[in-house]
Formats: sequence, structure tokens, C-alpha cells
Amino acid sequence: MLICLTASHKNAGFDMLERLSVTADAAGPRLREGHPSVQGAVVVATCNRFEAYLDLDAADGDSPVAAVHEAIRSVGAVAGLEPEELRSTFGFVHGNAVAGHLFAVASGLESVVVGEGEIAGQVRRSLERARTEGTTTPDLERLFQRASQISRRVKNETGIGNEGRSVVRLALELAESRITDWAATRVLLVGTGRFAGASLAALRDRGVTDVRVYSPSGRAAKFAANHGIDAVGSHEVAAAAAASDVIVTCTTAEHHVVDRSLLESGRAGFEASAAGAWAAARSDGAGTAGTAARPLGLVADPAETPVERQLVIDLGLPRNVAPDVVEVPGVELLDLETIRIHAPLEEFGATDAARAIVGGAARAFGEAREEHDIAPAVVALRRHVFDLLDGEIERARARGDADGRTEEALRHMAGVLLHTPMVRSRELARAGEQQAWIDGIAAIFGVAPEADSAARASGARDTLRDDARERHA
Repeated sequence: MLICLTASHKNAGFDMLERLSVTADAAGPRLREGHPSVQGAVVVATCNRFEAYLDLDAADGDSPVAAVHEAIRSVGAVAGLEPEELRSTFGFVHGNAVAGHLFAVASGLESVVVGEGEIAGQVRRSLERARTEGTTTPDLERLFQRASQISRRVKNETGIGNEGRSVVRLALELAESRITDWAATRVLLVGTGRFAGASLAALRDRGVTDVRVYSPSGRAAKFAANHGIDAVGSHEVAAAAAASDVIVTCTTAEHHVVDRSLLESGRAGFEASAAGAWAAARSDGAGTAGTAARPLGLVADPAETPVERQLVIDLGLPRNVAPDVVEVPGVELLDLETIRIHAPLEEFGATDAARAIVGGAARAFGEAREEHDIAPAVVALRRHVFDLLDGEIERARARGDADGRTEEALRHMAGVLLHTPMVRSRELARAGEQQAWIDGIAAIFGVAPEADSAARASGARDTLRDDARERHA
């Protein structure tokens, strides 16, 4: 049985999502060990979502309550949250609905910005992490691999992701009212990961040319060289922050990298350090105003002062920016919680088309999985019939079936007899009534799937899966 525990921007507060995200790496192994029925776990954690996908060793009709409660306790223990708080927040998805939910998530249909592109990569990396941790299972592998395929199909067949929509671009759209001229805007980018690359691309699309990068982990120089911008060292970051019109943060650091004291220290030492360094640079012939030779973190003219109005955009989770930055005069903070409130409405045409693709794929996945469940019984029935057939063919040969006509007739009859049971097996599996078919062949033929039939059933499973794909291609 597949189940999903989900907390997102739709049902959880930002503080809870932040706590869950910080501890996500430790959640998978803890979930796997939490209850004996949990065979596997894959955790998806993003800036607006925490989800645990579990594979339980239980039939779809069995109650998963005990395993769910233990999973919630495990997540709470890792994140330092009370189980009661999580129980009242987490959404619960089970059975065939799990595929539909994950396919929608991976396609960006459940994101703050519908159709945003980052989520597909985050879902893929979640599976990769589970593989590394040894917490995935064949069913979870199939589920997540299919989710990646569906997200690509949605992107290719609908217009939902063609505009490159993302939280980064939405943040810059919200900043438009504060920026009069992007081309003249000085930006300090804090972070060097995937979000930093997306942020830099979005800034350049708006005409920004003056971007510097700082990395708390020391990766700024490499990022700067790869992207043709200047790097800022730890001893320069306060001055660089004070001289920037916009600060964009997107690191995975678990502490605040920008706070009130950083901005205030940068402003306090700005004029003296800028004037002294600029005078030294001019006297050494190091460059002129507006050239790349000016000292990092300094404006072009020593007579200038720190910018009077600054916009700080915090895209990090956990938060990269301390709330106290708004106490600095002229500083405005735009964080993920604020961005989420202003997310645009869905574009209904593209979204409806995307949801149709997701719904059809989820139904096909569910049917194929249900047919997998019945496959051992199918193998047992076919083995029973063909064992009888082989015995009758041997007797026919012993009685002188020289031309093989009797054998041919017997094989034809066996195929005809099996046709209707095979069709009914698929129909009942799709209706969730596979046990009725299993009970029926046991009552009529005395046939039951063997305990070790999983390996023998692999061929039948492949056939059933291929049949399902052909029917839904």
C-alpha cells in the first residue's frame, strides 16, 4: 500500500515548513525504521512543501492507522515538533490517489506558482537521496520515475511551464513596483546553488548588469568565474550589502546570513572605507569610476552614501534573512511567506489540460499496479491449465497422434478456456476487486498463488504492464 503524508503552503504555516525542511535529510531513514510495516520511504522537501511517501506492507483494504501515527511521531521527533500539531496539519493520501497527487506535484500543479519548473528536479533528487539512503522500494521507484515522465509530458504538451514561471521570477515581479530602473540596479546575490543560477538569469532578463555574489560556504569565486560576475569575500560582504539596491538570498545555510547588524555595520563603515580605498585606488591608477577595477563592495564615487532604500528578497528555507532587517531605515523584506500570498491565479486552459494528463496517467498507473497485485494468481492458474494440457498431449502422443492435430486442438482449447478468466482478472483488478477473482479460481480450480510466486510472476507482470501501456498510449 502506498500512502503520502503532506504538509504544504495550502495547509501548513511557514514556520512549520521551515522546521520540516531543515530536518528532511534525516526523516527518510527514521520513517523506514519507525514501524515494521513501512518497507520504504521517500521524502520530498521544498521551500513550500514537505511530503513523506511510504510503501507499507499491507493490503489496500487494511488499516494503515498504526503506521501513519508512528510515521507522524517519527517526523515530529526529527523536526522537534509535537505529533498532535503534525496530526492536525498533515494531509493524508492513500491508494491510487497517491500517484495522482505526486504526478500533480511534480508537474507544478500544486506549487505556489502553478507550473513552476524547479519542483520536477526536486522530486527527482528526492528519489536519488532515498536510493543513497537505501529507503526506496520497487513500487516507490516506479511511482517516482513515472512522475518524472509525466512532468516532462505536461511541460511538452501544455503551455503551463513555457513562461519559465518560478518563485524567483514571481519575487522579481513583485519587486517591480520598488525598482525604477533594473539596468541601474546594484544587486548582491547570496548563494551559489541552483536557485542562485535561476535568480541571476532572471535578473539579467530584466536588464541587471551589476551583480556580485557572496557565499557563506566559500564557493563565490567559482560561481562568479562561471557566470562572469564579481565575487565578494566575507570581509567585504557588509560593505557590499550596504552598497546594493537589492539583496537576493538563496542559500541552504541553517543560520541567518543577512541581519540587522550586518547592514548597520556596512552602513557605519561605508563612507570612511569607501573613501580611503577609492583614494588609494585612484592614486595607484587602479581604475576609474564605473570600471571593474574598483574595489569590491564599493560604489563608484567616495562622495556617495549607502543606498537609502534597499529591498531584501529572501528565497531561502530555512530563512536566510533575520526578521530584524526591517528595523534598519529604508529596508524592505520580501520573503517566501509574502511571495506565497501574492501568487497569481492559475491560467485555467493550460492547467485544465495539464490536470487531464495527470489524471489519465494516474489511472493507468493504478490499473497497472492492481494488475501487478493479481499477477501471482494469474501465473498459478496458467501453470495449472498448462500442466493439465501437457499431460493430455503426452497421452495423445502415446495413443498415436502422429500428425499433431490432437495437440493443436488441445492447445487451442486451453487458450479459449483461459481467455475469459484473463479478461475478468484485469476488469476486477481495475475495480479493486482482485481478491474476488483469486477466491473464484481457488473455489473452481483449487488454485492459489504460491508464497514464493513473486519471482515466477515477473514475466506475467511485464506482460500485464505492457498491455496496460498499449491500452493507454
